[in-house]
Amino acid sequence: MTVSRLVSTFFGAGLLRPAPGTWGSAVAVAMGLVIHGIGSFPLLAAATLAAIGWGFWACEVELADKPGQDPSEIVIDEVAGQWLALLFPSFGFWLMGLDNWHFPYPGWVAAFVFFRLFDIWKPWLVGRADRRHDAAGVMLDDLWAGLFAGVATMIAAGAFHGMMG
Repeated sequence: MTVSRLVSTFFGAGLLRPAPGTWGSAVAVAMGLVIHGIGSFPLLAAATLAAIGWGFWACEVELADKPGQDPSEIVIDEVAGQWLALLFPSFGFWLMGLDNWHFPYPGWVAAFVFFRLFDIWKPWLVGRADRRHDAAGVMLDDLWAGLFAGVATMIAAGAFHGMMG
């Protein structure tokens, strides 16, 4: 297996069936929680930037002879987008000075659910990026979904905590 294939399938997570995108997101959440536990927000931010950079490269290589395709086994885009969504609660927990291994379940569950929602629904900029039908579009739609999911997670947290006082 080539390095670009290994990266694009996120070390084989994209080969899991059914719903490889959901599997890729689930693996990303699990790894994101471990990364946050080891180094909190700064390490998760660095890992997210690395996933974005490697993802653009791997997608470009893997899709070079497949114009317009977005094979389901390519999940590095889900990993990058999911980690982007996780950065929002991770940053909040880091600012509050919580123990690195303290990442309460509503935060990561909301980031996962909102990310999958925006990734599947593809509203506005997510859909526009998806319709590019090129390697960059493969990454960009999930990055937009991750950004929207992160914002939605924080809105939901604010609403919940505001109501719970």
